[in-house]
Amino acid sequence: MTWTETVPETAALSPHSRQALDRLHPFDAPRGTVLFRPGDAVQGFVVVIAGRVEVFLTGPTGRDILLYGVEPGQSCIQSTLGLLGGEEYSGEAVTRNDCRLVMIPRPLFLRLMEEDGAFRGFVFQAFAQRMQSMMHLLEKVAFQRVECRLARTLIDESEAGVLRATHAEIATRIGSAREVVSRRLDALARRGIVALDRGAVRLLDADTLRGIAEAES
Repeated sequence: MTWTETVPETAALSPHSRQALDRLHPFDAPRGTVLFRPGDAVQGFVVVIAGRVEVFLTGPTGRDILLYGVEPGQSCIQSTLGLLGGEEYSGEAVTRNDCRLVMIPRPLFLRLMEEDGAFRGFVFQAFAQRMQSMMHLLEKVAFQRVECRLARTLIDESEAGVLRATHAEIATRIGSAREVVSRRLDALARRGIVALDRGAVRLLDADTLRGIAEAES
């Protein structure tokens, strides 16, 4: 099976385009691999075959915020901007888990954009979806209270009632400071809503957390 057969979003491409893409060799990137950093030039369009890549932005104070995650079938808006507009990367991309990726080199990417309408549609549709998610992030950070963002993250990202992440990692995901997150988690723990373990948060009262998350929705 070729790698394009494992990515449904490539099904509408022309046979010629798929043949060109299948000549590319996928590669594995272990968890924690840095794929690009601010100031790096964009070399190509990375397609996620398996796993998740997260893109962060670091502010002048050194605080990070999670801009978005790229999963199979999704795109990296920074790569698209770099390939079409010549911009360098302004964020940092790190693999969240073990990933399998393939990179479409700039010349092939630009040729497919010119020759294959289905490929253009895939790129621009994914770009539009990513821009929409970025707008939602901006709205949350600008207008939603920290408690709401924290509760929503605890609910959405926990597995079997446990979110395995440090306070610093949670702060990065909700666009806040570690100290603020630690205080909010301590307050939730005192109310019996969560229990704090080393590197993990256990959800004890998911219904109350949902109420907090939806308070300003």
